[in-house]
Amino acid sequence: MTDPDPAIPVPAEPDYDHLLRSNLQRVFNERDPGERAAALAELFVADPVMFEPTNVVSGRAGISEVAGNLLQQFGPKFTFVPEGVAVGHHGLGSLRWQAGPAGGPVAVTGTDVAEIRDGRIARLWVLLDPPRS
Repeated sequence: MTDPDPAIPVPAEPDYDHLLRSNLQRVFNERDPGERAAALAELFVADPVMFEPTNVVSGRAGISEVAGNLLQQFGPKFTFVPEGVAVGHHGLGSLRWQAGPAGGPVAVTGTDVAEIRDGRIARLWVLLDPPRS
């Protein structure tokens, strides 16, 4: 492996853990649409794309709608909880999570993988684990 060219600046790494944990807490756990919209404006680029297993969602409003629908569908105690610390480098980060009713059994687990551009989430892949048997 060769040393990097000192003439080419290496951009500073974003805080992957902060961004991905904030996404879980302030977007996907936020029941107030106004607060969720403010978080999306802070955490995501102007034109983000989210890739779900069966859907592709464009824009902050679309992501907000998906998050709101999930929370409404699963009830007032449903919450996403990060597992461990997010890792990443060169603009790609990931965070494992679990979700279910607060204090109840885990309903689903997965990993969020995000492309970070200029310190904000540009593209987000939601990877769901197979159901536990």
